[in-house]
Amino acid sequence: MKRLVILGGGESGVGTAILAAKQGYEVFLSDKGALKPEYKAELEKRGFAYEEKQHTEELIYNADEVVKSPGIPEKSPIIENLRAKGIPVISEIEFASRYTDAKKICITGSNGKTTTTMLTYFILKNEGLNVGLAGNVGKSFAWQVAECDYDYYVLELSSFQLDGMYDFKADVSVILNITPDHLDRYDYKFQNYIDSKFRILQNQTPEDAFIYWNDDPVLKAEIEKRNIKAQLLPFAFEKTEKTRAFVEEQDLTIKAQQEDDDMIMPLEELALQGTHNVYNSMAAGLAAQIVNIRKETIRKSLAEFKGVEHRLEYVASVRGVRYINDSKATNVNSCWYALQSMKTPVVLILGGTDKGNDYSEIEMLVREKVHTLIFMGADNSKLINFWQDHCTCKMYDVHSMEECVEKAYEVAQKGDTVLLSPCCASFDLFKNYEDRGEQFKKAVRSL
Repeated sequence: MKRLVILGGGESGVGTAILAAKQGYEVFLSDKGALKPEYKAELEKRGFAYEEKQHTEELIYNADEVVKSPGIPEKSPIIENLRAKGIPVISEIEFASRYTDAKKICITGSNGKTTTTMLTYFILKNEGLNVGLAGNVGKSFAWQVAECDYDYYVLELSSFQLDGMYDFKADVSVILNITPDHLDRYDYKFQNYIDSKFRILQNQTPEDAFIYWNDDPVLKAEIEKRNIKAQLLPFAFEKTEKTRAFVEEQDLTIKAQQEDDDMIMPLEELALQGTHNVYNSMAAGLAAQIVNIRKETIRKSLAEFKGVEHRLEYVASVRGVRYINDSKATNVNSCWYALQSMKTPVVLILGGTDKGNDYSEIEMLVREKVHTLIFMGADNSKLINFWQDHCTCKMYDVHSMEECVEKAYEVAQKGDTVLLSPCCASFDLFKNYEDRGEQFKKAVRSL
């Protein structure tokens, strides 16, 4: 009996344990932190061996294979030691894919991947397909493979998940864009991060499809120098000979695989507004088309989709001031898209765990649209040092969500928008970006 060790006891770790046991593995789960009560109860109910608040080396280094949580860096000592011993270390996605024949639509990118994933899933559900949602969203992929029998999966994949994938193959791969992000995990080398994203294409064949944003200079450069076997399906705002989705005369068009069957709908009918969401809608629409979803279903779904929590989420209006929760904006490019969509003067909330950010990307938009910057984080020195030299905004340094929202309430004028779009990870003051967004919404609703 092969021994599978799972590092990390969150949703993906417990799901992996369930699938591994079903496949006849001896399972041991180890988490350096405390397990959530619901996951601990699940492990105990099923009689799985586990430990928490420690990693016992002798119980880990005797593994035949290890599945690690995407949150554990490659450079952590335990991972380096496992690799030195020749023990394979893979991701949950890699492991689970061995045990399903379902078609997989896989979506990555620096920005927009959650919205595009949810929208793609929404379209397939509306068509009546038997489809699961997993990866960075939804229930654990492994858990669903163990206990469900889906014909399709829509998977949101981060670079961290892709780093642990080797034999996995996407039937449809999507790269929305690539901008500098998580550089702290990639030796501060952008090319390393790019290479990670392009792992989504590994093992694809000419029968598979690759959907991408044709206007992204990074993607264009990489595609030119790589031997990509999958069908290329680019999308862009402007129509070219090769683009399969584009905007023409204020209509979104998705070119049909057959002649004279294009899906066309006015931009104003899209549920998700803003340029970035037009791109997300194109990508989702193309992915749906590849798996033969009817254009009527695609059009109806693009018109009805409600959006993703914590991504440009309207919270409330207080004294004529709109409060927008964009906590999912954990990098500079996400904030750029958010600012680009703003039509009123902005109080902008930035800060958290910096990942090697270059704030010059949003400098012009901040100068144009923002009158006040509120820096919210444990250490805001980098933000203060940059912005005091690059804009004339009022600036405030705060260290809690309550203080942040109180200050925003104090400085915002009627007709303004208070925008939480932090550019940074949340781990300095919050459990995750969801926790940050929920605290923001709670504080706003308490005004």
